[in-house]
Amino acid sequence: MFSKNSGFTLVELLVTLAVGGILLTAGVPSFTTSIKNNRMVTQLNGFAGALNLARSEAVKRGRTVTLCIRNTAGTDCNNSGDWQDGWIVFVDLDSDGAVDTNEMISTREPFDGAQTFVFWTGANNIITYNGHGRATGATGNFNICDDRGVNYAHGIGISSTGRVQNSTVPACS
Repeated sequence: MFSKNSGFTLVELLVTLAVGGILLTAGVPSFTTSIKNNRMVTQLNGFAGALNLARSEAVKRGRTVTLCIRNTAGTDCNNSGDWQDGWIVFVDLDSDGAVDTNEMISTREPFDGAQTFVFWTGANNIITYNGHGRATGATGNFNICDDRGVNYAHGIGISSTGRVQNSTVPACS
């Protein structure tokens, strides 16, 4: 009596491995693109959230609220820094322009991911909202780019009324 073995032949196994290799080769680059896109959108949404927080806190408190680039320690503003270094949202209760312990509302750690960089095309590195929610002296665009260039960049703009909105990114430099 002959028994039939059920299993894979060497040819079937090699064909399966070849098809799997082709699918992996096609899928990995698009997965990398998805990771980069998600990183940029997450960073941009974090910044938009900080802008909206600063604006809503200014209206809620009826006081000036500032968003600025944070120093390395995360305790004060750094006017010579870059937005990818993180930021601080604070209410300036004593109007001295410095962040005191009881004035801090929120802080953001530096961006992770060495390929992503950010730049602000506005007038300065401090965004201030008055008690009516208007951005004072800080209209402009905030853009996020990476090594893929302007075609993959994302941006938001701040109007003089303080509203945060999507914007086009004209360049990445």
